Amino acid sequence: MTPTDLLARPAGPATGRRSRRRSATLVLGCVLTGLVALLAVVSFLWLPYSPDDTSGGRLAGPGDGHLLGTDKLGRDLLTQLMTGARIAFGAGLGSVSVAALVGVTLGVLAAFAQGWLDDTLSAFLDILIAFPTLLLAMLVVAARSATLGSAVLAIGLAQSAVVARLVRILVKRVLTQDYITAARTSGTSWPRTVAGHVLPNIWPTLVVNLALQFGLAVLAEASLSYLGLGAPPPNASWGRLLQEAQATFTTAPAGALAPGILLVLLVIGVNLIADGLRDVLDPADRGRRT
Repeated sequence: MTPTDLLARPAGPATGRRSRRRSATLVLGCVLTGLVALLAVVSFLWLPYSPDDTSGGRLAGPGDGHLLGTDKLGRDLLTQLMTGARIAFGAGLGSVSVAALVGVTLGVLAAFAQGWLDDTLSAFLDILIAFPTLLLAMLVVAARSATLGSAVLAIGLAQSAVVARLVRILVKRVLTQDYITAARTSGTSWPRTVAGHVLPNIWPTLVVNLALQFGLAVLAEASLSYLGLGAPPPNASWGRLLQEAQATFTTAPAGALAPGILLVLLVIGVNLIADGLRDVLDPADRGRRT
């Protein structure tokens, strides 16, 4: 049997099982993320109570009009969780948008840089990446004010260095391809070459990375809120809910368990989606993994 015959053979049962397993990973990620996203969407249309309504009684158990009970201030816990889901998605999407805008721009510019400018930009990006994301975000928030907008901007700027370095590597690799040379020879300008040939060829890997950055951004926002540097009250960030509930964990564990579980489900779901997208959007990587 020749190598050509081997390549022509249909995929065996093992390949089919791997394909189904990857499909299951993507589906499971979409389900987990979709459940949390549903809470966020519904919160824009309906909430059981006002977020600042404290008439429910302190640390009331489930029932009496409060499905999950109340917190130590008498606020409905389900309402707090729903508004927290809205904040988590807003922080994740906002941070990723900032990281993509700044990172892609810097990465493309760095890819075209030569000599000392290329070395300087690469060193600058490496320094930013080595700097802890949460600490950099804390510095930016401290310099401005403790608001959700400041947290989103800080996290996005911190993540942009990771995106920029990835884009720089990907663009430099694409620029060595023959079709780029052919496009330039035919008279295509660099802006049109980047928009028509470079970006379409790096976006599969970039989308997977941005999906991973989304999960990291949600965790970073929760961490900032836990430290009192995120969305201020009455915004019910999951991080702030965890901070407020830690003192009453033994008497009312739902106040800490519920936001923690939702945070874990969202991050795991997004990471599963990123893993599934890696197989769907990057055929070369899919082939290596099989």
